Amino acid sequence: MTISTSHLLKEAADIVVRKQLDFKLDSSLPKYWFENNPIKTRLMDAVCATFPEGEKYFIVSVRHFREQIKSRKLLNDVADFIQQEAQHGIVHTQFNDFLRQQGLPIDKLEKNLKTKLENSGKTFSPEMNLAITAACEHITAMFAKCFFEQQATMQGVQDPRILAMLAWHSIEEFEHKAVAFDVMKTVAHVPYAMRVGAMLFLTADMLSEIFINAHSFLKADGFGPVQRAKFIGQGLVWGFSPKGVLAPMAKPWLNYFKPSFHPNQEGTVDQYPLWLEVYAETDDPILAGQAFHRAGKTAPSRKPLLRGLFQRLA
Repeated sequence: MTISTSHLLKEAADIVVRKQLDFKLDSSLPKYWFENNPIKTRLMDAVCATFPEGEKYFIVSVRHFREQIKSRKLLNDVADFIQQEAQHGIVHTQFNDFLRQQGLPIDKLEKNLKTKLENSGKTFSPEMNLAITAACEHITAMFAKCFFEQQATMQGVQDPRILAMLAWHSIEEFEHKAVAFDVMKTVAHVPYAMRVGAMLFLTADMLSEIFINAHSFLKADGFGPVQRAKFIGQGLVWGFSPKGVLAPMAKPWLNYFKPSFHPNQEGTVDQYPLWLEVYAETDDPILAGQAFHRAGKTAPSRKPLLRGLFQRLA
């Protein structure tokens, strides 16, 4: 199927609730599905494994303020946000079942995270829980753009089903990225200091959670202490070095601290409408995910740049 992208809009569409998407997540998925690399795979698994419980927390945090919302549009956006997050929880529960079949400590992870988030709900104010949710929604939208803007970033995903799951989740993060923030600003009236504090807290907590869980996954895989330490070091370089996979997130993360910031100031990816079109034509999220990835930006070749430099020097 050939689809022209020249006419596609670059602006995000309205929030669309998509139900019962089948990504065919079963035991035939490869164990180390990211470049056949244990640490890259387990870090991504560690992110995904938190979604079922995390989505519940986001829903509760936003829903707490629903009765105070006066705007019909925001009410509709909140309703769609809740339904999208519920679908994310369903799909990632299926993915967690796949991880569980590998012998990973998913039950322990989910139990600990559930207790932690329930304690947050009781210990923090509703405003702080909402601010944490808004911060996390910004980070997940940044993840989505970071992973799919450049084709090369996700080139190592070895199964189209996992690629499609991540692409779909990214699409919907783009769509509802401003909902929790809008409730926080216009309904809960969260002060700037709380918004900033929530982002700092969430960032530190999320990163520690990801690496702790990735370490426990590697241990369950049978890697010894020295191997695990080596892998974690490789993961830190892969993610956070100047040319690391997460390096493009630095600027949009810092933008969140501007008093005038709004999530809609951050763009999506150019091929976002392409996913919508392929899915509308095929009703197949796997085909849509493949098209979405293939349409990502490609790194410019160095040879023409060097040739041009030599020509200018001649």
